[in-house]
Amino acid sequence: MDGKRNCGRSAAWRVFVLGLCCHAGWLARADEKLIGTKPSAWQVRHWLNSEPIELQDLKGKVVLVRWWTAPDCPYCKATAPALNEFYREYHRRGLEVIGFYHHKSDEPLRVEDVRKYAQEFGFRFPVAIDADWRTLKQWWLNTGVRGWTSVSFLIDRQGLIRRIHPGGQYVEGDKDYAEMKAKIKELLAESKVWRGIRAGKSGERFPELKKGSPFP
Repeated sequence: MDGKRNCGRSAAWRVFVLGLCCHAGWLARADEKLIGTKPSAWQVRHWLNSEPIELQDLKGKVVLVRWWTAPDCPYCKATAPALNEFYREYHRRGLEVIGFYHHKSDEPLRVEDVRKYAQEFGFRFPVAIDADWRTLKQWWLNTGVRGWTSVSFLIDRQGLIRRIHPGGQYVEGDKDYAEMKAKIKELLAESKVWRGIRAGKSGERFPELKKGSPFP
């Protein structure tokens, strides 16, 4: 009897693991359709650490956009040091880090609370409030089945999405951190000179990247 029960548990576990793998693979493929596309203009307000910024104003820079929430979110707290490091190390080379706060608490949204949270995380880069998750929905939640809201988008100098971290955390020493850092360095090293580029609408793809020497 015990043997049959153990076999049943083992089979159920294999099915569960297989299901997780298939689900993860499906999510990865769902994200692939966003790579190489132009995101829509963000709709945010109450900028902190900066005057209001439009996405189009950052063309020519590499942009890392991360959604975050209050410090009781363990993933946001764990990832904050990496965001601060990337901004500190690469801002002068052309990286802009943008933090979009999305409110999850049952308490009313207060700008001063968001300012306090940003200070607690040590954020010195531009921060804004994504009220009603409007931009989060347009860029992420409405584009597929999502398990996280703390997503990161890495956008190249031409305004195209080149990498997506689907949420959770990336911490120094783990694979996600290493891959994000490597991609930032790769995009900073890409030339601003592109072949076959033309003005396009949101969602249009622009292949044919010409690489050159890293910018100082």
